[in-house]
Amino acid sequence: MDTPLATVFLPLALAVIMFGLGLSLTVDDFRRVRRHPRAVVVAMSCQLLLLPGVCLGLVLAFDLSPVLAVGMMLLAASPGGTTANLFSHLFGGDVALNVTLTAVNALLAIVTLPIITNLSLHYFEPDIGENSMGLQFGKVLQVFALVLVPVAIGLAIRRRSQEFAHRMDRPVRLLSVVVLVTIIAGALVAERNNIGDYLSDVGPTAVVFCGLSLTIGYAVPRMARLDKAQSIACSMEIGVHNSAIAMTLAISVLGSVSLAVPAAVYGVLMNPVAALAGVLMTRGPRPAEKPASAL
Repeated sequence: MDTPLATVFLPLALAVIMFGLGLSLTVDDFRRVRRHPRAVVVAMSCQLLLLPGVCLGLVLAFDLSPVLAVGMMLLAASPGGTTANLFSHLFGGDVALNVTLTAVNALLAIVTLPIITNLSLHYFEPDIGENSMGLQFGKVLQVFALVLVPVAIGLAIRRRSQEFAHRMDRPVRLLSVVVLVTIIAGALVAERNNIGDYLSDVGPTAVVFCGLSLTIGYAVPRMARLDKAQSIACSMEIGVHNSAIAMTLAISVLGSVSLAVPAAVYGVLMNPVAALAGVLMTRGPRPAEKPASAL
């Protein structure tokens, strides 16, 4: 699919979103993995092992078409979104852990996302043209260069001038939200002739998957004896996916707007579901929030 949306706007939009993430990171966010290895291992195990299995079960149970099924699996394999940090902040989660998980998740997804997507393409065999056979690793690296390079630039700017990074943080976050909404709207408009059918088909699956992701992200860490703030952070990281990455891979790499529809629908529906989950998780004593700069 060779259109301005696929070749220019989507990659640029993803770069803006990830630059915003980079402005919120410090080198210590990566070092924190050594200090809280259990929290990171538990969260990443849920993200990389449980979620794809849950998503596969759902797309089979809801009998989705091959294109929508692969789109859902692509979403499930995508790392958490930067919005997870906001939800974690609102509901008393460990924001520092969220930032760490987002950074680790983005790195791991370079390997895991192509594997899960290729297995899904092979299993469901959607009719998406010449890219039906698989997601080439080289193309995935090109997309993740758009993820990692802006993050690295944002991180470097923050390290050089924290004052400038703090000043730019809010405008870039707002721009990121506008960009993400525009991406979602663009994908939905491009598929406007089928959007009614897509919403009725994939909407229930997306809502159930989001609810289960948030529940798993909270319940499993609690069973692993992580504290409430850490568990809320894990829940938001696992339940609030980076729709922009999934849509960029679907449209720019695999050349199918239809594959991007589940991520677009999820991007709209996950916000109220995550807010409701946050309210339910914070019933009772509110956990003390740990700022993103905490050691």
